[in-house]
This record gives sequence, structure tokens and C-alpha cells, in this order.
Amino acid sequence: MTEAILKRIAEGDRSAVQDCLKKYGGLVWSIARKMLRNPDDAEDAVQEIFVDIWKNAERFDETKSSETTFIAMIARRRLIDKIRYSTRRISADSLDDVLLEPFTRADKDMQVSLEAQQAAEAMRTLRPEQQQVLRLSIIQGMSHQEIADATGMPLGTVKTHARRGILQVREFLGLGNTGLSQEVRA
Repeated sequence: MTEAILKRIAEGDRSAVQDCLKKYGGLVWSIARKMLRNPDDAEDAVQEIFVDIWKNAERFDETKSSETTFIAMIARRRLIDKIRYSTRRISADSLDDVLLEPFTRADKDMQVSLEAQQAAEAMRTLRPEQQQVLRLSIIQGMSHQEIADATGMPLGTVKTHARRGILQVREFLGLGNTGLSQEVRA
């Protein structure tokens, strides 16, 4: 078994940084592209996300989540923070948030771990075809057409598996179908 890239980064292995970019660049770019409208903002965010990944590499625990899930959650959190920051105005409330930040960091770490476990559990409830389509889309950043080409499934079938899979995951997680059109794009 090969050593996790994040563990190698935490140990100071310089080649691991390049390996991380190669292996997870597509995933991080895909998440940023889907959450941010402006491509320039997405590029900036990807750079910031990888800096966060490198800074937090030693926190990765393969007994709690996969490396892919850990990286995806860091990306998602960073992007949510970026979106919130861009829409937030300075107020007395935001000063309270800054002052409370050190005390809530452990809570955030626990929440990330729990969310990753819940997402993995929700994915396991799907049919194998739906799991495959969603993994290729979410983790590999592939479009519906690319998935159809890679798997040999008809494009309509890929789209159906993606849509139904996301609906089932959202239902399992109690999220309903809000924002579905944003996440299920070719």
C-alpha cells in the first residue's frame, strides 16, 4: 500500500506536493468551477485551497475519511468561506465571529468529519451505476458526455443516474432538492 499523499506532504516530501496537484487538481478545480461563477475567482480559490490543503495535511486521518473526501471538504469549506466573505459587510456581528473563531475550530473539524461520513453513507445507499456516475462527476470532474464516453453508457442514462443519485443522496441527508440544477450540469 502506498503512503497517502497528504501524509507525505506533512512529512515534508516535496514531490508529494506535485503528486497532490496532479491527482487532485481536477477535483478541486471542478468544485471551484461549480461554486464560483467567475473563472478568475475560481483560479484564485484553487490556489488558496491547495495552500490550505498543504497547511492542514498533518490533520488528515485516514481512519476518519479518505484523502479525496478530506481534500473535497477543505475545498468546499474554503469556497463557502470565500462566497460568504464576498457577500459579508463589516458589522459588530462579524467582529464577534472573529473573536470566537479559535474556540469553534474543533467544532468545525468534527463537523467536517461527520459530514464526510454522512455523505459516504448516503453514497452507499445508491445503486452501483449511480455511484459510478456521481464519483466520476464529483471526484474526477467529468462532464456527462465524458462519463458516457468512459463508461459506454448512453448520455441520457448517465444524466438519469446523476439526477436520481443526487436526489436520493439529498433525500437521505434531509436536504430536499434545493439547488439541484446547479449541481447536475453537464
